[in-house]
Amino acid sequence: MNLAILFGGKSSEHEVSLVSASSVVRNLDSSKYKIIPIGIAKDGKWYLQSEEELARVQKDVKASFKITEDAANLVNVIPGGAKDALTVQGKSLKADAVFGVVHGTFCEDGVMQGLLAAAGLPYVGCGVMASAITMDKEKTKVVWNDKGLPIVPYYCFTRADINDNKRYDALVEKVIADFGFPLFVKPCNAGSSVGASKALNAREFSMALGEAFMWDNKVLVEKAINAREIECSVTGNAIIQNPENSFSGVKAYTPGEILPTHEFYDYDAKYNDPDGAALKIPANIDQETLKKIQETAVKAYTVLDCSGLSRVDFFIDKDSGKIYLNEINTIPGFTSISMFPKMCEASGLAYKDLIDLLINEALERFDSNKKLMTSRQS
Repeated sequence: MNLAILFGGKSSEHEVSLVSASSVVRNLDSSKYKIIPIGIAKDGKWYLQSEEELARVQKDVKASFKITEDAANLVNVIPGGAKDALTVQGKSLKADAVFGVVHGTFCEDGVMQGLLAAAGLPYVGCGVMASAITMDKEKTKVVWNDKGLPIVPYYCFTRADINDNKRYDALVEKVIADFGFPLFVKPCNAGSSVGASKALNAREFSMALGEAFMWDNKVLVEKAINAREIECSVTGNAIIQNPENSFSGVKAYTPGEILPTHEFYDYDAKYNDPDGAALKIPANIDQETLKKIQETAVKAYTVLDCSGLSRVDFFIDKDSGKIYLNEINTIPGFTSISMFPKMCEASGLAYKDLIDLLINEALERFDSNKKLMTSRQS
């Protein structure tokens, strides 16, 4: 199979993607897959990368991709092209499927998924709608809350709110009156805790809003919870689960726990500080709580019509023991030491087998969608 690997991207998580994709290509079975490495530059253009660059990354466990922006290797996408959809200088790359190891806006939010769907290519991960909804933290909460799932109390600020002084001041006043301090402030459509802050007073709240609005036009403000951070990996297809194919059944894996050494698990703790957090798998929770986390993760994944993979993040209130859904990440970090594959591994699913499972699920979903009618016969 010719498998296109997409990495990089026009988002704040560009560098994270390079590391994740490098780990994936090192763990792909070369007897099954011929890798087509495609780097997405920060301006959004796609470039075919050289076989030499691929070999360099495959041979060195510490290496990560470096994107070469050679105009001669600019990748074009042909709508409806199917296997011939990806081309360089008019020549087809003959991709059978796509594994987008990309994070954040323009990649994880339905934009890339829509492009690949229009091209007629199978791709790993959630479909267009699920990708778009889950990227928006507020809309995800709306769906979860509607289905009776436990969410952290929140308010949402929009650019329109801050453009109207009276409306903005009234909303700030209401948030402080209802929640008090501390507060968590974060962009609705950004990952890896980019632009996220913890505010301990009104001055810090104002600064946190300013920082978050640099990254998005919608900002989520949540009541701070004295919480443990628990994560749970989920795979499968919420819509077409086929009992004959084990890879399509929705399954939650062994939960893990984030033990941050920072004030909270922010971008620096995740990527810049090697001692920013300890990752404990399995999480130190009793069997009843573990089962509830897994069951809630499956429900959270299913009601959003997810497919492929997601990491569902939870809070457990240290004071009350109550479980809250925090976020869902449809293309989580995918290095060999990232939480998502590690939690799968703790349940007996090895990294290489996980990659195979995700590709098989993508192909099954594509074949199922192809059988659907798209127009009436005359």
